[in-house]
Amino acid sequence: MEERADLPKLEKKLEKMTIKELRDIAIQIPEISGVHGMNKEELISALKKAYGIKEEPKRVGASVREIKAKVKKFKALAEEAKKNNEIKKYERYRKLASAFKKRTRRLSQPSKA
Repeated sequence: MEERADLPKLEKKLEKMTIKELRDIAIQIPEISGVHGMNKEELISALKKAYGIKEEPKRVGASVREIKAKVKKFKALAEEAKKNNEIKKYERYRKLASAFKKRTRRLSQPSKA
């Protein structure tokens, strides 16, 4: 990893920093634009690119955003089934929403590899 002299020094790993800390660093780097519109993953990716840090491939599977969209969809379907007194469908959709929500919690935890 080659450090450029004009870049701010990193005190700790990017993944351990808060989004506010990441933004403060990214604002100081002229190559990175649209800092306030980025989420944490995008900021980390942009900073790694600026610092020349090689990014490890992400886990294979759906992203947290995609899974949260599914949770929202199944909750809506469950409410619709409840209104129509379709108890079996309501239970099935409610359980699916719960299962997807558990999956988002697992994805948000750092890998132990």
